[in-house]
This record gives sequence, C-alpha cells and structure tokens, in this order.
Amino acid sequence: MSRPILVDSCWYIERMRAGQDPLRELAVHAQSRDIATCGMVMVEVGRGIRVREQLDRYRAAWEVMMVVPSSNSLWDSTLELAWQLDRQGKVLPLQDLHIAICALHIGAVVLTIDPHFQQIPGLDATDKIY
Repeated sequence: MSRPILVDSCWYIERMRAGQDPLRELAVHAQSRDIATCGMVMVEVGRGIRVREQLDRYRAAWEVMMVVPSSNSLWDSTLELAWQLDRQGKVLPLQDLHIAICALHIGAVVLTIDPHFQQIPGLDATDKIY
C-alpha cells in the first residue's frame, strides 16, 4: 500500500467552496491507501461548517480515518520546527507547522493547496492524489 495521505484543511475548504464533496473524493482514494487527519485539521475544517448535519458527516468520516493523536512530543517537535524555520527567516503559520509534524510522524504525504508546506524540510506535499 502507498504512503498515507494527511489531508490539509485548505484542501477540504477549497473543495467545499467549489461545490465539490471532498469526502466523496477521499472515499475513492481510501480504497488504495490510508487517509489521515489530525486534531488541527478537524478543528479548522469543522469550525467553518455551518450546518450541524454536515459537521456530523465530517466527524463520522474522520472517525474512520487514521488519526494522528496529539502528544507533548508532537507539540515539542512543532516548537522545534517553528524555532528553526524562524531563524531562517521562514515564519510559517503554526497550524501548518503542526499539521506537517503530524504528517512526518506517520510518514504521510500532505494533500494541500497551501504553498507553505513546500518550505518544510523533509515533508512531501502535493495538490493531487495519484
């Protein structure tokens, strides 16, 4: 099986704004690889969903995905990455850094349209699933 895909919140949001169903697209890909999420993505996406039934649908989908659990170790890695990148003049959003750390933790590729992820050393990020 291929590496897992950790789906970034901006990918979900972009699809929803375009009138597409990101969960349907992910369900197709879940037949051949693991789809992952983390708390940061769930909160970022969930807070923008206006209808309770839709939020419940997303929660149900996330419950069957590979979930990267939050831990002190992951937050410490996020701090270290933020500190290192800041010293290089790359001040990236904290949410993106934590999502990247979660992906690195499980060896996942990040599915995103956000160019910030391209600046994170050792991270594979793409805007398409192949």
